[in-house]
Amino acid sequence: MNRGGCGGGPGRGGRGFGGRGGGPGFGPGGPGFGGRGPRGPGFGPRGPGPWSGPRGPRPGGGGGPGSGCGSGTGGGNQGQGGMWRDERPSNKILTITSFSVIKGRGEPYESSVFEAGGYKWRLVLYVNGNQNDGGNNHISLYVRIEETESLPKGWEVNVELKLFVYNGKQRKYLIVKDGIVKRYNDAKKEWGYGKLIPLTTFLDTNEGYLEQDIASFGAEIFSGTAVQVQEKVTFISNPPNNVFTWKILHFSNLEDKFYYSDDFLVEDRYWRLGFNPKGTGDGRSQAIPIFLYAQGHKPNAVATNTWGAVNLRLKNQRSSNHAQIYSAAWYPTRSDYGVGVNTIISLAEFNDASKGYSVNDSIIFEAEMVKVSVTNIVPI
Repeated sequence: MNRGGCGGGPGRGGRGFGGRGGGPGFGPGGPGFGGRGPRGPGFGPRGPGPWSGPRGPRPGGGGGPGSGCGSGTGGGNQGQGGMWRDERPSNKILTITSFSVIKGRGEPYESSVFEAGGYKWRLVLYVNGNQNDGGNNHISLYVRIEETESLPKGWEVNVELKLFVYNGKQRKYLIVKDGIVKRYNDAKKEWGYGKLIPLTTFLDTNEGYLEQDIASFGAEIFSGTAVQVQEKVTFISNPPNNVFTWKILHFSNLEDKFYYSDDFLVEDRYWRLGFNPKGTGDGRSQAIPIFLYAQGHKPNAVATNTWGAVNLRLKNQRSSNHAQIYSAAWYPTRSDYGVGVNTIISLAEFNDASKGYSVNDSIIFEAEMVKVSVTNIVPI
């Protein structure tokens, strides 16, 4: 159990935030899908479903207008905060523009891979808190070690980890740490803080962490030369060539399996559509589903999560009364990750010839990518 923390003496202003790192523990769940309105996205592999799973921890104490500290054993989630510095984090800076686009999302953003101390790492950011790590009403941030396959059996990497949140009002970085060595190994590849900073503080524009809808985070692992570049995530609305049309012939002859469109490129990533003509999940045999799948990145693109917001349509071939659903989610770096809906249209409505969704035994799906993210590594 991770026990409480303590308040420190006076310091250089600010608040005490942060947390001790809880480790990962990803596990599959059952199939889940994104849906209309409040039904969030589903996540998972190629086929009918999607899924994702957890991580683990809990609070220490924050200091007053100086410093605070948290301590304990096991997977806690709160560390010492309230300390500030002018210098940028030395290993990784992640800047997200148009932060309001993803405010409230539950799935994490996973950064591109970066190197520090001779190892490869990735930042994992939960903008609405990691609920499985006690991160309710907080920003959660972790550092995960990557590309460990080449390390010797029984490997262990011990690091001193510092995470950062930039405050534009003070023009300084808030440092979050707990002073405890983080032991990375096969059983524990991720450390960080479920309670990096309270959402009420972070989202309050008077506090200075979110200025002009831009948020910036950072990490230091061991010590290193000052970083000269930052990872910048930008959201592109209605990018060029953002509409893809998929016409399917001989619909009545299709089998009970998933069919996939050709890949299409929007900004830095390839995408494809997929569906099962006999239905999936709770729409099985009652409705037609449609899913958007993220594929690989184009050459030389920065391979990170990609935000994909899309209008998915079954076209009405006799009028503009199309069946349409909106879906938005972070798509991870792996390919064949699908998000969509089981029920874009009921079979009863689809089979009504007067509606115009099926003409000459053909149907037309359309994907309009209304907002995607593009990640670049740029000079500071």
